[in-house]
Amino acid sequence: MKIKTYILSFFLIAIQFSVCFSQDELPPIEVFTTKDYNAGNQNWSITQADNRYVYVANNKGLLEFNGAVWTLYNSPNETVMRSVKAINERIYTGCYMEFGYWSHNQFGTLDYTSISKTLQQPLIEDEQFWNIIGVDDWVLFQSLNRIYIYNISNQTIKVIECETEIVKMYKVGNSIYFQKYGKGLFKLENGLPKLVSNHEVLKSSRIVNVFQQGQSLLIHTQSEGLFVYSNDELRKWNIPANVQLSDFTIYSSIQLKDNSFALGTISNGLLHLTEDGIINYSISHEDGLGNNTVLSLMEDVDNNIWLGLDNGVNCVNITSPFRIYNDIKGDLGTVYCSAVYNGNLYLGTNQGLFYKKEDSSEAFKFIKGTKGQVWCLRVVNEQLFCGHNIGTYVVENDSAQLVSNVQGTWDIQPIKDAENLLLQGNYNGLNILEKTSLGWTFRNKIEGFNNSSKYFEQSQNNEILVSHEYKGVFKIKVDEALTKVIKLTKDSTVDKGYNSSLVKFNNSIFYAYKKGVFKYDSENSTFQRDSIYSKLFNEQNYTSGKLIAHQNTNRLWSFSDKELNYLTPGKLSHIPEIHSIALPSSLRNEMTGYENISYLYGQKYLLGSSSGYIVVDLEKLKERKFKIDINTIKMSALDGDQSAIDKSVSGNFENKENNLTFSYSISEFNRYSEAEYQYQLKGIYDNWSSWSNHSEESFKNLPYGNYTFNVRGRVGNTITTNVASYNFTIAKPWYITNTMIVLYVLGVALFSFFMHNVYKNYYKKQREKLLERTQRELDLKKLENEQQLMAFENEKLQQDIDNKNRELAISTMSLIKKNEFLNSIKDELKAAQEGKGLKPVIKIIDKNLNNTDDWKLFQEAFNNADKDFLKKIKAKHPSLTPNDLRLCAYLRLNLSSKEIAPLLNISPRSVEVKRYRLRKKMELEHDVSLTNYILDL
Repeated sequence: MKIKTYILSFFLIAIQFSVCFSQDELPPIEVFTTKDYNAGNQNWSITQADNRYVYVANNKGLLEFNGAVWTLYNSPNETVMRSVKAINERIYTGCYMEFGYWSHNQFGTLDYTSISKTLQQPLIEDEQFWNIIGVDDWVLFQSLNRIYIYNISNQTIKVIECETEIVKMYKVGNSIYFQKYGKGLFKLENGLPKLVSNHEVLKSSRIVNVFQQGQSLLIHTQSEGLFVYSNDELRKWNIPANVQLSDFTIYSSIQLKDNSFALGTISNGLLHLTEDGIINYSISHEDGLGNNTVLSLMEDVDNNIWLGLDNGVNCVNITSPFRIYNDIKGDLGTVYCSAVYNGNLYLGTNQGLFYKKEDSSEAFKFIKGTKGQVWCLRVVNEQLFCGHNIGTYVVENDSAQLVSNVQGTWDIQPIKDAENLLLQGNYNGLNILEKTSLGWTFRNKIEGFNNSSKYFEQSQNNEILVSHEYKGVFKIKVDEALTKVIKLTKDSTVDKGYNSSLVKFNNSIFYAYKKGVFKYDSENSTFQRDSIYSKLFNEQNYTSGKLIAHQNTNRLWSFSDKELNYLTPGKLSHIPEIHSIALPSSLRNEMTGYENISYLYGQKYLLGSSSGYIVVDLEKLKERKFKIDINTIKMSALDGDQSAIDKSVSGNFENKENNLTFSYSISEFNRYSEAEYQYQLKGIYDNWSSWSNHSEESFKNLPYGNYTFNVRGRVGNTITTNVASYNFTIAKPWYITNTMIVLYVLGVALFSFFMHNVYKNYYKKQREKLLERTQRELDLKKLENEQQLMAFENEKLQQDIDNKNRELAISTMSLIKKNEFLNSIKDELKAAQEGKGLKPVIKIIDKNLNNTDDWKLFQEAFNNADKDFLKKIKAKHPSLTPNDLRLCAYLRLNLSSKEIAPLLNISPRSVEVKRYRLRKKMELEHDVSLTNYILDL
């Protein structure tokens, strides 16, 4: 009997082992590689601070993760960092020959303070610090040889020496335990070690961790399993997982808040052990874990499990409402549809139809004969139908029977009041399946409509609506026998739409595309936009108009870029309620236009993806609150080096320090939650920016002024409870500061005064010049007038001269004529001289010819016409006689000898003689003309 019991127990354990280690639906895993955090491979310890930041002891130093960005702080002495523990505001770390703490400065970065350097005694050579624990006002640092107890209040350090290796130190409640290898388990009491148990197991087996279990201690060893220590007795913890655990080497372990356990192995990844000792799932590298060697474990405030791996850091969202089946090897392909039928879970993919037992961890099995594209799975009248690229199948357990070879069965629907008939949409239009005594079979095609019928719904009075995303919505009236189309029309009240769909929900037909959801009015044969249903998605987040109705749960599902939405009836009114699940399309990894979600059981739904599927548990969806923080602020001049800014006080920057970079984050570590940010810079950009997943924003070359930087975030549709802000001022450039403005005013005033004087002097000089010029112009005008007057006078004189000359000429000619006349009379009288009485007459004539009065009259006229000539020639030639002057006067008049002769009452020959004598008196050269000489004087 005992043998049978042992065999049965072993068999049950083996089944449990098989179930657990074939587990396929796993919690989401966030994988961080060395490229993500830019540090070393190994991560020895993990902790979380009060601000939700995660800190990791890495080979290169201390890693800080704020939910958006990793930051590496190099080890103080450039050695491997082995331990880290966040206690209050400090981050305590231990490494090779050094331990101390880090604290945030006013710039948002960490500064290191060494504790080991304050020791009164030196460290042991090559000493490393592997563990840190905080208890009340003390912090304990454990190396392999000592435990250092640091008092935070008075900064004193107590050292506990150990003659053998200290394997590890453990915190159980407020008590501290540690294992001395080869000695057993000890407890610190009053600062001194006290032996708890020197059981052989505790001396020879390395203890990974110690937990409280009621009044007992639960001791987890590296390779011997778990033991319970109670009443000075150590016994093996009798749990179903003991057989499996014996095959693993456990390196790290923690007890979770739900009293279950997370176990990190050396080469098999992570094990999750329930409170009852059952391994309900394991995660290894094949399941998506970054590495199979788990060096450290930590549960954060959101119940995520953080794994420090031999190569990378992972975060497992064990309380996530999502469970992931990851088709790593690609055996399934893209899931286009799914269904639960007769205790089996069926998946229709692009590679065929697969199934497994519902709620089992066994592998999916391919159903023979279904290779190829599966379009739909429908349970109709308790029968599972499979719409396939090559036709329609009826599925039963692990077999599928082809009942129609009409290619491309998009969907299958029952026909009202005709249980033995089914309506299916195919590549070639609409077709009818009929159930006979031999089973389901193809009956006929509905003639008259040959368009592909991916989406179709039955309305009233034999009317069928078909949606074609490239052609629009068709309204088809068929005959009673469902054999042919009587009337075919195209609906004009809605447009065609890419990735549009048609669905019946709560006995109403809805058409959905980018512009909203439209409800069909069968009485008026029109579509009307439904304002409530249209809230399922909007144009900005639109990816697909695919709607999926679950009549049994009364839910209508839709898919958008940022979330998964579903509509349910209102609880207190007839107005439906819309619920959103923060699951963006980038993480759903679905085939757009072929989105699919099916009901499993309870509140669980299966969402198909291109790499497996996601199980969504609506019961685990909880409203959460998020907080955003500004992590660092950096400032620089243009193209200069950045410097950190004290974010706790308002900033006052020089004008050239006008380039600022803000980094901010939401400490959210859920693999399927996407944090987005929105900022506002009051003073220049008063409107909020668009939502973005960038956790840093830079502003270049900001003008002077007062600014307030605001940033908020959201996870899914949940906006952060706070808006993080920072106020700062950028000074004016030096040339427009208040001092410079005063100087400018003074300068302008002085310049104005100077210019006033300059212009005053200038205009004074200009006035003087103007007056001078005016006076000069007046003088010139006067001179001109005088000259003009003189000209007038000269002209008058010239006229007088001309008149005198004319008078002189007339007088001269008169004398010449008179003398010539007298001479002619005289000559005539001489010729008639015979008469004695003529001599008196001749004497009278001679007297008139030699009349001096004529000469005086001539002389007076000559002097009037040519003033001072006679004086000048007399002055030049004093020897001239009056007769000579008289001859000169006649020559001045340019008279010829012949003309002069009558005037002198001599012959022309005598005139020539006189001219000759006159030349001699004037001592003129032979070649000088006498007349010209006299004319030139």
